[in-house]
Amino acid sequence: MTDSETDVAVVDAVDAYLQRKAVGDPDGSGAGTYASNAESILRRWADWLEAEHDVRSLFALDVEYMRAYAVELRARVDRGEYTASTAGTYYAVVRAFLSWCVRGGILESNPAATDDATVTLPPTDDRPDSECWTARQRRQLEAYVRERTLEASTAPEDHDERCNRLREYALVALLAHSSVRGSELFSVPDDDRRSGATWEDVDFYTGTIRVLGKSQRLEDVPLPGPARTPLRRYRVVFDPPANDWPLFPTRHAPSIARRVKTVLAERGYDDAEIDALRADATASELAREHAIAPPAITTEGARSVLKRLCGEANIDVDGNYLTPRGVRGDHDGDSYRREATASKPALRASVLERTLAVPESMPVIDVDSSGHDERSENS
Repeated sequence: MTDSETDVAVVDAVDAYLQRKAVGDPDGSGAGTYASNAESILRRWADWLEAEHDVRSLFALDVEYMRAYAVELRARVDRGEYTASTAGTYYAVVRAFLSWCVRGGILESNPAATDDATVTLPPTDDRPDSECWTARQRRQLEAYVRERTLEASTAPEDHDERCNRLREYALVALLAHSSVRGSELFSVPDDDRRSGATWEDVDFYTGTIRVLGKSQRLEDVPLPGPARTPLRRYRVVFDPPANDWPLFPTRHAPSIARRVKTVLAERGYDDAEIDALRADATASELAREHAIAPPAITTEGARSVLKRLCGEANIDVDGNYLTPRGVRGDHDGDSYRREATASKPALRASVLERTLAVPESMPVIDVDSSGHDERSENS
C-alpha cells in the first residue's frame, strides 16, 4: 500500500472517536454527554491545524504541532478569551482523543502527552497581579458605577446615557456578587458555543442565570440580590425587544450593522431594500425595530470596559486594572451551582412582568435598603 492509501485524516479520526463516545464507552459512564461537549473542541482544533499549519493527516502530527496548540491556548488566555482552566480542558480533550488513537493502534504514541508539548500551557493557578485585588478595591469600583448610575438624568433625551450607565453597573455587580465567569457572560471569539448570556437565560423568579460552565455543560447559577437588582433595573430601562437579546450587546456599530444586514437578507430583503432601510436609520435602531439580536460584547471588550471604568474611578495598582476575574475576587460559588435541567422552567419572565396573588393571611414583608426582610409585627 502507498502512504496515501494508509493515511488517516484528522477529521475522519475525530468522527470515529465521537461516534464511539456517543454510543457509550466501556471505560466510563456519561460517554454520550462527553461526546457532545468534546465535539466542538475537537472540530475547532482540527480546523486550526488545517488553517494554521496545513495539517490534515493524523500521521503528520508531532510534538511541535501540539506545542504550537498549547501556545495558541495560552495566547487566548492572555487576551482574556479563555480562562486558564478552560485552556487546560481544551488541551485535555485533544490529548484524550489522541490517547484513544494510540489505544486503537492508529498512532504509535501521543504527541500531546509529552512535557515539551505541555510546558507552555498556562498553569491553572497563574493569576496576574491585576486579578488579586482586595475586596476594598472591588467595592471602590462598584461604588463608582453605582453612584454614576444614581446621578444619571432620567430625561428622555438622556435615555441612552442612562441605559449605558445601568449596563455597566449591572456588569460590575454580576461579576462582583455572583460566581458567573466572564467567559460565561460574554462572547468568546472562535467559540460558537459561547456567544454570550441572553435575557432568556435569566430567571428573576428563581434568582438564577443559566450559563455554559467550564465543564462544557449548562449550569444554573444563583444571582444574589446585589447582583440581581442592578440587572433587573437595567432590563427595565434597556427593554430588549426579545428574550434572545444578549444581556450585554456590543456597542461596536460595524458588528451590529453586519448582523442586521445578514438577518434581513435571510428574511428575504434584497440589497436595495436593505440599503433603503439603512439610509433612514442606524444599525442599532434597525436591530431594535426588526427584533434582530446584536452580537454580545466579547470578553476582550468587557476587559476594555473595566479598564476604562477603573481609570475613571482612579483605581490603579502598578498600572494594572480590574479584570472580570478580579472583580469576582476569591469567592467560589461553584458549590452552589447545579446542572441545568433538560427543559427550562415555565416561568422565566421578569418578576416585573408577573402579577402575584397574596392571601390576606400572608405577613407583610418590607425590604430595607440593606436587602434584609423585616416582617410586620402584626404578622
